[in-house]
Amino acid sequence: MPHNAAARLRHAGVTVLLGLLGAAAASPATDLFQAATDQVRRDYYGWATGSLDDLIPRFAGQLSERCAAQTDTCSFETGRAVLTDLFSAFGDAHTNVRDPEGALRLQEQQQNRPVPRTGARVVRVEGGLLVVSVMPGSPASEAGVRVFDLLTSVNGEAAGKRAGQNAPVGPNEFIRLERTAQPVQVTLRRPGTAELTLSLGTRPLQARDEPTLTWTGVDRRTALITYPTFLPRDASELFLKRVQEAQAGGAQALIVDLRYNGGGSLSECVAAASVFTPVEYRTQYRTGSAIYAGLEGQEVRPQSRRPAPDRAVWHGPAAVLVGPNTASCAEVFTFYAQRAGVPAVGESTKGVGNSGVIFQPLPDGGVVSVTILRAFGPDGQPLPDRVQPDVLAPTDLNALMTEGRDTTLEAALITVSQVQGPRLPARP
Repeated sequence: MPHNAAARLRHAGVTVLLGLLGAAAASPATDLFQAATDQVRRDYYGWATGSLDDLIPRFAGQLSERCAAQTDTCSFETGRAVLTDLFSAFGDAHTNVRDPEGALRLQEQQQNRPVPRTGARVVRVEGGLLVVSVMPGSPASEAGVRVFDLLTSVNGEAAGKRAGQNAPVGPNEFIRLERTAQPVQVTLRRPGTAELTLSLGTRPLQARDEPTLTWTGVDRRTALITYPTFLPRDASELFLKRVQEAQAGGAQALIVDLRYNGGGSLSECVAAASVFTPVEYRTQYRTGSAIYAGLEGQEVRPQSRRPAPDRAVWHGPAAVLVGPNTASCAEVFTFYAQRAGVPAVGESTKGVGNSGVIFQPLPDGGVVSVTILRAFGPDGQPLPDRVQPDVLAPTDLNALMTEGRDTTLEAALITVSQVQGPRLPARP
């Protein structure tokens, strides 16, 4: 793809695009559309099923139609909506646009900024917001909030989903309320108790969520590490510490919960997966290739390649919990865990595990996520887009809410109990 402006103007698809956008006055919407599509044209290298040359002119025409009445005041929001539709048709879920709030949340976690938080992390499910992690020592923890509590209302408004439709309060709205640094009133439901009403305070806490270690199983000798994100620069280091704590505590088996891990830094997930066996993750870019390897997750250029460290940290029975919210780097982690003989338990993952992205700034303060690499395993074959579990065990929300039973974890406990001594041999 040519990079200079004159060459881009000669490209047929861009000529059409500029002509269509020129039919309407320049506006925030057209500026955003032009900036995002220029970035994707220049940098994209992924597995998309659609053609940018076909899609950009088509959606530029739609943008012109939607902005016709507003002329030069057509909003960023309109441009973002059309871009969202364009990238959906493009067929690569890793390439998308995020608004300024989404970009800020990304920066907060990457840079681990102190922000007002209750300490509870939630996801949207039918009937409410499911608490999937609670930061130790946080206001939520001190108020008695537990993992897998269900928040049915927040500040008097319905939360999560109702009859398949999004209720007023979802995870983003919950975060916005936290950032006001005011108490958040929640109605909470858990098995075996009457519905509770709690006031959750906030205080400045690290934006990242760290891996946490708890103990489970009938003998409480199975270590359960809940791993929420690979975004922070020390995500793999923190995971390694939890694994070492589990070993020091006499763990006989290890379960890693990635059901609500949406991904993060490539080097961090490669380093973390190398806990089971040294990982070799190969990539192809538009302009070349690279290999990420070993417990440090370092990038090794092929011409200066050196072997990954021949060592692993965990050698006993293990399993990984996955589900529809397991995405990107969490899928990469699971793929390499499976190759090391560690079974995945749960449901099929989201499906963006075979590529990597960069984030580029946009005029509205948001970012465009652009797929820039294709991922391959050590055998040179492309990584699958999604991970299929070795043991199918969906998380039964009804059993979770009425009986307190985590059906996916139960299946994983059975799985690791059936492995005697060292885990299964690595897959060929």
